[in-house]
Amino acid sequence: MSPPTPEVVSLGCRLNIAESETIRAMIAGRDMVVVNSCAVTGEAVKQSRAAVRRARREHPGAEIVVTGCAATIDPQGFSAMAEVARVVPNGAKLAPASWQADAVPPVAFSGHARAFVEVQNGCDHACTFCIIPLGRGASRSSPAGAVIDRIRALVAAGHREVVLTGVDLTSYGPDLPGAPTLGQLVERILTLVPQMERLRLSSLDSVEIDERLFDLIAHEPRVMPHLHLSLQAGNDLILKRMKRRHSRQQSVALVERLLAARPDLAIGADLIAGFPTEDESMFAETLALIDDAHIVHAHIFPYSPRAGTPAARMPQVAPAVRRERAARLREAAARRRQAWLASMIGSEQAVLVERPGTRGHAGNFADVHLAAPAEPGAIVRVRIDAAMPHHLIGTRI
Repeated sequence: MSPPTPEVVSLGCRLNIAESETIRAMIAGRDMVVVNSCAVTGEAVKQSRAAVRRARREHPGAEIVVTGCAATIDPQGFSAMAEVARVVPNGAKLAPASWQADAVPPVAFSGHARAFVEVQNGCDHACTFCIIPLGRGASRSSPAGAVIDRIRALVAAGHREVVLTGVDLTSYGPDLPGAPTLGQLVERILTLVPQMERLRLSSLDSVEIDERLFDLIAHEPRVMPHLHLSLQAGNDLILKRMKRRHSRQQSVALVERLLAARPDLAIGADLIAGFPTEDESMFAETLALIDDAHIVHAHIFPYSPRAGTPAARMPQVAPAVRRERAARLREAAARRRQAWLASMIGSEQAVLVERPGTRGHAGNFADVHLAAPAEPGAIVRVRIDAAMPHHLIGTRI
């Protein structure tokens, strides 16, 4: 009889995905479901609770363990769920003792075309809407040597694209000897792991992109032409009330500089609709940011009050207005994305093929559906034949 296959349900950020694979390796052979929860919005917490209930329905005999930000912020609430055997806080989620393991075994990201590597965790900033520092703690960085060893192992295991992840990725380094920057880390990875074909960066704080990192994003072909920025809003007063550290003009100027240096760069951004005190004219500036900052990969959220954050005590925008503004942002983002996708018809793209082999992502993270299956994990040249509202259709060359 074969041993049980454990399941890890990962919600939220790419950092959770990276951590989930480490947990999966430590619980091999157990009849267990681990829900790696998210708390970025109230809806994310609801989804985490729903995942717990679904896990019990689908795995009636399994031990259900909850970890992640939602469980760390509200351990009593998750422990009180009848389905939950125990809660593991974020600070202990990668400790072998938490999973009755002797050590952290090698993690291969089996089933994933790309591998996620955590280089930073936690956050020292205090954005007024954000609860995540409570769940993740202070910023801390992984030594470059350990990061490079991890990437070498993943490349040797067959991964052709690596994604660097963190809660506040651009704050990498000041807690390490010599205070290296994220740009210096990326430069070392590219130099010391020449076999790695594609490097992708997860969400960046635009104000912390220094000249070294800018240069690599703009000119290094192994750094993918896809940048996701934590912009949040397009009005300076709202940005100030969010306690963000950039202005609208700084964000737009950064994007213009990057596109001037690398025209094929695709810009993504996080945007919040209906932040407290936002009026229609303030919202209009965020709406216009879709075009002004050339955003084609938009992550849009209606503001979600999080208990214990300063923004939750500010004058609130009505929930219906938040939802309506988020819908308008999504409509504007969809129009711009569709025009961007259409602009690639006739071009050739290098696509990393994902399971089941009929779709993948180009370097600019455009979603590409293939006319015929290819081997998952392969990078193939594809001619783009058509553009749909949310993806491209292409033929392997």
